[in-house]
Amino acid sequence: MDLRVPTVNIAGRWDHSRLGAFVSESAFEHFLAAYRAGMAALPPFELFDVSTSFGTVRAYRFAGPDIGAPAVLLPGRNASTPMYLTNLGPLLAHRTVYGIDLLGEAGLSVQHKRIRDARDQAQWLDEALAGLGVEQAHLLGVSIGGWTAVNAAVHRHGRIASLTLLDPVFTFTAVPAKAILASVALFAPGVPERWRQRVHSWIAGGADVGDAEIESALIDAGAKDFTLRTPMPKRFTDDQLRSLAVPVLALIAGRSVMLDPRRAVARARQLLVHGQIELWSDASHAVNGEYPQEIAQRAGRFWDEVDGRD
Repeated sequence: MDLRVPTVNIAGRWDHSRLGAFVSESAFEHFLAAYRAGMAALPPFELFDVSTSFGTVRAYRFAGPDIGAPAVLLPGRNASTPMYLTNLGPLLAHRTVYGIDLLGEAGLSVQHKRIRDARDQAQWLDEALAGLGVEQAHLLGVSIGGWTAVNAAVHRHGRIASLTLLDPVFTFTAVPAKAILASVALFAPGVPERWRQRVHSWIAGGADVGDAEIESALIDAGAKDFTLRTPMPKRFTDDQLRSLAVPVLALIAGRSVMLDPRRAVARARQLLVHGQIELWSDASHAVNGEYPQEIAQRAGRFWDEVDGRD
C-alpha cells in the first residue's frame, strides 16, 4: 500500500511557528506505523493531496453507489481517516465516501500557513472540497469533526448538502470541565500509558479500548506524537445555529462525557430550523464505533431524503 507519505512538519512542543507538527522524526514514525495499520484495514481507495491556502489536505475516495452527493467524513481530535474503520463498510452500501484528514491535526494533511480563526477553518475545507471536484457533499463528523462540519456550514455553506453530527463538541453545549481536565492526560508528555488507557475507556463509556485496538492506537499516537496549534473552537451562538441553511441530522450520545446530552438536544431542537435531533440513550462519545450499522442506515435514509430519493 503506497500512502505517498508527504514531508510533514517536525517541531518541538514549545515551537512558536504556529503550525501543527509532529514533535520529532521518531514521533512521526511511531504515528505513521499506527496510521499505516489503520489504512491497511480499510476498503480500497484512491488517494489525493489537495492544495489549499493553508496547506495540503490528504483525502481518500472510497467508491460506493453513485446515487447522489457523496459523504465526506471528518474525524475527531487526534484522529484521522482510519478512525472510521468500522463505519466505512456500512456507509459504502449507501454511496461513495471521502475521508479527509483535518488540516492542523495529526494525520497526513500538512499545514503550511497559520489557521487564525473559524473562518480560516471553513475556508481550507471548502477549498479541499473544490479541489476534489465535489460540488455538493453530505458532511459527517464525530466530536470535533462535527464542530468542523457545522463551522463550514456557518461560514462556507455553498458545497454542503447536509450535516450529520455524531456527538459534536463545542456545538450545542460547552465541554464539561471534568472532560477537559481528563483530556490533559492524553496530551501531556510523560503520562503513564495506563492513565491514557483509562481516559480513553472513560470517554468510550467504560468500554475496553482493546476492542478497537487499531483506532485506539491511532488516537493515542496522535495525542502523544503531534502538537496542535489551531485556535480553540468556540461554541456556536444562537444566531449562528439558527442561520444554518442546510438540513442537519444530530445524533447525541446519552452517555457522553464530552457534552451535556439533554441540554444539547434541547438547544439543537430549539435553534436548528432544518434539524432532526435524536438522543441515542445508550451511546457513549464513541458512538461511531458502537453503532456503525445503525448510523449508516440512519444517515443513508437522511441523505436519500435530502437528495430527493425518499
